[in-house]
Formats: sequence, structure tokens, C-alpha cells
Amino acid sequence: METEDLESAALAGSVNDVDMSIMGLFWRADLIVKAVMLVLLFSSFWCWAIIFDKIVRIRRLSSQAETFEESFWSGGSLEDLYDRVGRRPGHPLASVFAAAMQELKRGIQKQHVLSDDRLRAGLQQRINQAMNVTVDREMDRLERYMGFLATVGSTAPFVGLFGTVWGIMNAFAAIAISKNTSLAVVAPGIAEALFATALGLLAAIPAVVAYNKLSADLDRYASRLENFAAEFHSLLSRQLDEKGG
Repeated sequence: METEDLESAALAGSVNDVDMSIMGLFWRADLIVKAVMLVLLFSSFWCWAIIFDKIVRIRRLSSQAETFEESFWSGGSLEDLYDRVGRRPGHPLASVFAAAMQELKRGIQKQHVLSDDRLRAGLQQRINQAMNVTVDREMDRLERYMGFLATVGSTAPFVGLFGTVWGIMNAFAAIAISKNTSLAVVAPGIAEALFATALGLLAAIPAVVAYNKLSADLDRYASRLENFAAEFHSLLSRQLDEKGG
């Protein structure tokens, strides 16, 4: 009876001596599990950096688009607006406008373009193409790093699961070597393994939620650019037809 009490006391003391804090679990982990944890932590930090950057940028661009559209539809001169926007506009909507105006200016430098129906139609097509190319280019810039969010959201749980499986293998190996199934032998390895799983979920869940939210916001912004391009093309086409007629 005394021997059992001594073993129980020794077991309790050994469990209490184990550092089960987050840092303790990290430093006790196997090299492979540490590598998995570091990859997941880096991925999580990078995802949050992308998320904050995209949120701030989309809000700023939406505000700039509203201001520009107010100026555009105010009835003022397109030439004056183009002079204010310049050749290096500061946001995508202004870039679409500037691309169309640049193509228009190059086309109407030749006076016979307006009087020739075929040449005028070609100019209208080039203006439309210039705006579409600008929309695609600007959206490619805005969607940069979105693929990283999607990758982390889909793979981080499996990376964490790999760390979990590796940690459990180490826990069973420790049991086999020590020939002891006590909590002091099993608990640290299991805790390290589950910590890897938690980090995988910590990286994946925000990435998936943010990817879905940001994708929807970017789709709405892309539709805004495309609608503006279509409306502006119609406006320029009417003006060109009137001048040609």
C-alpha cells in the first residue's frame, strides 16, 4: 500500500513538473512538429496581414470611386475631368476613364475618322478594348495574394493534422521506450499533437472566412468597373456618332 502511494505521489509530481504552457509545448515538441507549428504560425500572420490590407484598400477604393462618379456624372466637361485625373490616375475607376480618353484622343487626331463609319466603329471598338484591358489589369492587382488565402484555408488543417499524427507517433514511441503508460509519459506528446491541430485551424478558419468575404467585395467592385466601362463606352459612342453624322 505504501508503495502504491509513493508511485502515485511520484506520478503526480512528474505531471506537475511538465510545462504545459504554449511555449512549453512548443519547446518540448519534436523538430518536425516544431517546423509544422512555425509554418502554420507564419501562414496565420501573413493571412492576417493580407486580410487587413485588402479590407483597408477596398474601402478606400470604394470611397474614391464614389467621389469620381459624382464628378463624372455632374455634367462637367470630360476634358476637364481628364486633365484633373491626368495620365497617372490614383484608383482603378479613374484608370478605366483615362484609358478610354487616351484612346479617344489618339483616334480623333485624324479628322477623317469621324466621317468614316468603318473607322469610327473601329475607334469605338478600340476604346472598349482599352477599358476592358484596364479593368482586367486593375482587378489582377487587387486580387493579388487572394490565392494564398485560399491555399491556407484549404491546406492548413491537413498540415496541422500531419503535425498531430507525428506527435502521436512520438507519444507512442515514448510509451514503448519507457514501458510506462502513465499520464506523465502520454500527456505531453498528446498535448503537442493537439496543439498542432489547433494552429492549423487557427490559420485556416480566418483564411476561409476572409477569402469568401473579400472575394464577394472584389466581385462587386469588378462589376462596378465593368458597369462604368459599359456606360462610358455608350456615352462616347453616342458622341462619336453625333459628330460623325
